[in-house]
Amino acid sequence: MSITAEDKARVIKEFGTKEGDTGSPEVQIAILTTRITALTEHFKTHAKDNHSRRGLLKLVAQRRKLLDYLRGKEEARYQEVIKRLGIRR
Repeated sequence: MSITAEDKARVIKEFGTKEGDTGSPEVQIAILTTRITALTEHFKTHAKDNHSRRGLLKLVAQRRKLLDYLRGKEEARYQEVIKRLGIRR
């Protein structure tokens, strides 16, 4: 259900602003999106897994908070992130 180290490293390299950047909102949102996608796939075969569903809802809320922060901080970066990740508003 969690993402592999290789997937996480790929996301960090793709969305990071500099080498080893793991703290920028763009990287955090991208990692959360990858984890959300993995959990969504998990629920296609395990529909009654309510414990993991609660974790999914927490991840979605955390991503929403980061997106709201980025939108308030710099609108252009926000637009770029949602466009690159294919997240609807």
